[in-house]
Amino acid sequence: MKKFFKMFFSRMFLVGLTIVLVFLFNVAVVLGLFWLGEQALINVFPAGSIYLQIIAALLQWFAVTVTVLHIVNRDMIPEAKIPWILCVVVLNVFGVAVYAVFSNNRPPRKVKKKYEKLKETLEQFIPRSLSPEETENALSYHAQMSEAILRKNRYGVLFSGTKTKYFPSGEEFFEQLLVDLKSAKEFIFMEYFILAKGKMWNEIHAILKQKVADGVDVRLIYDDIGCMGKLRAGYAKKLRKEGIKCIKFNPFVPIVTNLHNNRDHRKITVIDGKVGYTGGLNLADEYINETHPFGYWKDTAVRLEGVGVRGLTAMFLQAYSMRKREEEDFSRFFPELQREEQTEDMGYVQPFGSGPRPLYPRHLGEDVYIDVLTSAKKYVYITTPYLIIDYRMRETMLQAAARGVDVRIVVPHIPDKKLVFALTRSNYMALIKGGVKIYEYTPGFVHAKSFLSDDRVAVVGTINLDYRSLLHHYEDAVVLYGTQAGRELKEDFEKIFEDSKLQTEEDAKKNIVFRGLCEVAKVFAPLF
Repeated sequence: MKKFFKMFFSRMFLVGLTIVLVFLFNVAVVLGLFWLGEQALINVFPAGSIYLQIIAALLQWFAVTVTVLHIVNRDMIPEAKIPWILCVVVLNVFGVAVYAVFSNNRPPRKVKKKYEKLKETLEQFIPRSLSPEETENALSYHAQMSEAILRKNRYGVLFSGTKTKYFPSGEEFFEQLLVDLKSAKEFIFMEYFILAKGKMWNEIHAILKQKVADGVDVRLIYDDIGCMGKLRAGYAKKLRKEGIKCIKFNPFVPIVTNLHNNRDHRKITVIDGKVGYTGGLNLADEYINETHPFGYWKDTAVRLEGVGVRGLTAMFLQAYSMRKREEEDFSRFFPELQREEQTEDMGYVQPFGSGPRPLYPRHLGEDVYIDVLTSAKKYVYITTPYLIIDYRMRETMLQAAARGVDVRIVVPHIPDKKLVFALTRSNYMALIKGGVKIYEYTPGFVHAKSFLSDDRVAVVGTINLDYRSLLHHYEDAVVLYGTQAGRELKEDFEKIFEDSKLQTEEDAKKNIVFRGLCEVAKVFAPLF
């Protein structure tokens, strides 16, 4: 009984109940108004009921037609238009209401204005370090991709003089992270989608509390819905009492809005503006294989040391300051560092952020991945936990394979979400027939998000190959050009292929009925 009451009054249950009740309330209001309104008029004017029905039908037809025309002409990906049109046509006026409420993810004007102001303020602390001519000389045929990133995201500056280190597992990442956190003297910034109590967070938490006592400025962002069921509602307040400046990103409120779809999926740590981390790893025990909910958890991260950390610092400060009213001087978070002497094998780094429109003018994560595929001459290796891609991404992969590029994608063998995994597998056939090689990582679950091409360019970050990451979430990644981390990633890929099973057309044909259901589900994938 105690367990039942604990579940009944848990935040996750109450949030879910709120969503269901709000949905049922909207259904009841719409249907009730139409039914009761018409009956009341018929009682007063019984002879005119047929005319009222005609008028009501014409109004419904007009509303549906105008809404469909709005969807067709709206600036959104084509794959999202189809499910919205189906929703409106099938559900009629109620579908119009659903579209009006859930399709609009534009932030309030006040939020957008503050976002732009912060961007302008922070840009001055990450000046361009290489001219276009120097970029061309350094990166050759990848120079255009680098310039495009900078045009689309002003924090996406290309840096020289930055050391890199790649971590092929959460365990190795965690070991080095603890060392760096303990060395902090000025500030620690941490921004993560998931934070859960256990060995990993408990050890980090203890260090953060000690650093607060030592006078270090410690700031933490975690995503409210990402941590739902893992942290109690008042956990951020508890951390603030300990001196950790903690905020919850986009806290859940029981109001029907599509803005809840825009989550903070980033994983960033910055220490004293000198060392920075990003990758697929959250702060929970499965990421360091203390627990094994889905077999061995394969995840990765990259460590930057030097001026290249500035891009990660700016992304964190913008996200953190969006929730604060007071302004502050950011200059102390961008220390002047003694530049490392650039060597041929050091390479270049380019951190960048991606997020929903209109705050971001382009879906930059997808643009970068497509640029890697289109510029590849020999191979592109990819790891992703989910493979639910739009037409543009699929055709780019197939085009690269048709040019003779060796395109390989590694996905999990043991899934964390069975429906999402089914949708992933439903994409196998078209890609395999087009020459793309798909591997399933047999030891367990791949959560790493990485691209590697031609021993020259790599991308490591938080961006999955699914609609949520590519369209809705706030994400981050680092492009690595000719770096030590990129070479270490190549070695890791070779081990991953050894531990993975190449999928065939026969594997993709299994369970034809279930695949048919997945094809239907894929129609609505862009909305979620």
